[in-house]
Amino acid sequence: MTAYNSSLLKLLDERGYIHQLTDAAALDALAAKEVVPGYVGFDATAPSLHVGNLVQIMQLRRLQQAGHKPIVLMGGGTTKVGDPSGKDESRKLLTSEEIDANIASIRRVFERFLTFGDGPSDAILLNNDEWLGGLEYIPFLREVGRHFTVNRMLTFDSVKLRLDREQPMTFLEFNYMILQGYDFLELSRRAGCRLQMGGSDQWGNIVNGIELGRRIDGAELYGVTTPLITTSDGAKMGKTAQGAVWLDADFLSPYDYWQFWRNTDDADVGRFLRLFSDLPLGEIARLETLPGAEINQAKIALATEATAMLHGREAADAAAATAQATFAEGGVGADLPTLNTGDAISILAALTGLGFCASNGEAKRKIAEGAVRLDDVTVNDPGLMLTARDEPLKLSLGKKRHGLLVR
Repeated sequence: MTAYNSSLLKLLDERGYIHQLTDAAALDALAAKEVVPGYVGFDATAPSLHVGNLVQIMQLRRLQQAGHKPIVLMGGGTTKVGDPSGKDESRKLLTSEEIDANIASIRRVFERFLTFGDGPSDAILLNNDEWLGGLEYIPFLREVGRHFTVNRMLTFDSVKLRLDREQPMTFLEFNYMILQGYDFLELSRRAGCRLQMGGSDQWGNIVNGIELGRRIDGAELYGVTTPLITTSDGAKMGKTAQGAVWLDADFLSPYDYWQFWRNTDDADVGRFLRLFSDLPLGEIARLETLPGAEINQAKIALATEATAMLHGREAADAAAATAQATFAEGGVGADLPTLNTGDAISILAALTGLGFCASNGEAKRKIAEGAVRLDDVTVNDPGLMLTARDEPLKLSLGKKRHGLLVR
């Protein structure tokens, strides 16, 4: 670890958030003497963010914990363009009404992680459609576009990777990096923002914004990126066979969210505790060195702390109790996902209805593999029909997915 003087960079460094820094010494000195407003941008392409966004949300939380001011920038304007970073094809264009509805829904997640208000270190939420939506094309190109060369833009990964794969990139998407750079300039003017944070794939965009601020306003701006968060097997963290791990309870139940973290690999649990929980570093050091099966205590701590941060302590404790009843005691936990069966339902419809399988074909394969159980009895018949009864049935797929069938 680098020896930093500011509590901000010390915290980011010891928790594992720093991958790249621009002018580390100057940022460290600035953060040691005054409140630094810093932002992360989030496009509103869906009604909920997912676990893949969580490390950036936690960056803002750490910024506030260190006494600085988080700025949540919602991309009401840039969502209309689409960030090409890491994408092989253009995103579906959303209407203004869809984008506004997504922003309203997403804000609820940030209110779980940050304290909003009017104080010097209170978080604020801004929408870049406020300034991007009113831009006039030719004046914008004259003021801002002249600071970007096509030669350099073609070298950035967001463009280069798409072209290397011979995937088309629209001129609309090609403008995204100019608009993001302009966001940093506007935020420095409107909110005194001095710092942009993001994932490692945003490095080029962040540097563009820093250079634009220096050239047009003479502003001293800074950037920090996080490492790409992968699991020990090299997979991108947050991607599962069942799809995205959503942060909104309407899309993923608190129990399933708890279970996602409980299933963390032994080798990842210490790193994820530092990144995604507020547990003290000394306690994390103790948990990650637990021997043998005792490492499960660390996974339960991670699951409970991460779930409490997002969904509240009561929901986290209920999920932990449900898991205890389901796994350790062989019972049925009240917090398991449920499916109303009506008078009768096929085993295939039950598996897809609970979200355990994406299709009837997948459900049939899981049954053939012996992975499906009803009340802990293996199901062998893919044509099985389940009739209603007063007591709930526990439906299990493998060792880690459980749900209740209720009338």
